[in-house]
Amino acid sequence: MIEFRIDRRSGVATYLQIVHQAKQAMRLGLLNPGDRLPTAREVVEATAVNPNTVLKAYRELEREGLVEARRGLGTFVTKSLASSASNRGAPLRAELAEWMGRAAHAGLGVDDVDALYVDVRAERFPIGES
Repeated sequence: MIEFRIDRRSGVATYLQIVHQAKQAMRLGLLNPGDRLPTAREVVEATAVNPNTVLKAYRELEREGLVEARRGLGTFVTKSLASSASNRGAPLRAELAEWMGRAAHAGLGVDDVDALYVDVRAERFPIGES
């Protein structure tokens, strides 16, 4: 079961944080077709967000065809975003983990790694390409 974490200082709308975290879990294979998302009540209890915010996030995921709401049962994942390249045992993931270890050993902090990642990502995936 996914646990949403809300960063109120991020400047990103709360419902978008929920959408992004759900998609990330789908990409990493942590949420698969048939899995149930936490109920709005469970998310509210865990994060202290407004129930309408959770429902807005779930509607967005439903609009994108990633989940479906089943009356009285909950909201279920309908599509996988996982790639074999992002699985836990995938070579690319292992290489990235090794690189992260080298970055930490070189004295880079999380913000340094994030900045480097964003810069290299922008070089490799210019805006407008996906």
